[in-house]
Amino acid sequence: MNRKAIIFHGTGANPDVVWLPWIRARLAERGFAVEAPHYPTLNVEPIATFLPKVLANHSFDEQTVLIGHSGGAALLLAVLQHIDTTVSQAVLVAGYCTKPNTSDEPVLQDDYDWAAIAAHVRDIYFINSRNDPAGCDDRQGRAMFERIGGTQIVRDDGHFGDVDQPYPTFELVDRLIG
Repeated sequence: MNRKAIIFHGTGANPDVVWLPWIRARLAERGFAVEAPHYPTLNVEPIATFLPKVLANHSFDEQTVLIGHSGGAALLLAVLQHIDTTVSQAVLVAGYCTKPNTSDEPVLQDDYDWAAIAAHVRDIYFINSRNDPAGCDDRQGRAMFERIGGTQIVRDDGHFGDVDQPYPTFELVDRLIG
């Protein structure tokens, strides 16, 4: 079994912040081939031109697990809508499908084909906090859950890591990945 994980960092971040290096190492120890690309134009470049680059850089199949944090989680919605296969799992941490705050959000599509997204992932998890300072909160998770199904997990853990919130490990994400 060739299990693969692709981990997408958030807006203005990189693959070496917060819990991303930790989950990369954990999954590699478990036998996953792990990709953790650096996309500096994530949520800067419009999704219409950014998404084709992401899709061209990765392959997806039934053994693929997708993990995204914040803007990277929002990106997963577009990825799942536009791939032509069903991946094993997707974990959206501090994800969102509408503008969570007053910032521009070029990673968001104007609308989503929720049925296509749901059809392209076997198990999907939405992990959000009630107290997310960026607005990527439990209401955002609920909006996606109500359209797709899956599992919604609500915590009180802020943004699960950011500039002023150290979050070096994330045991929950490790446990969710089968």
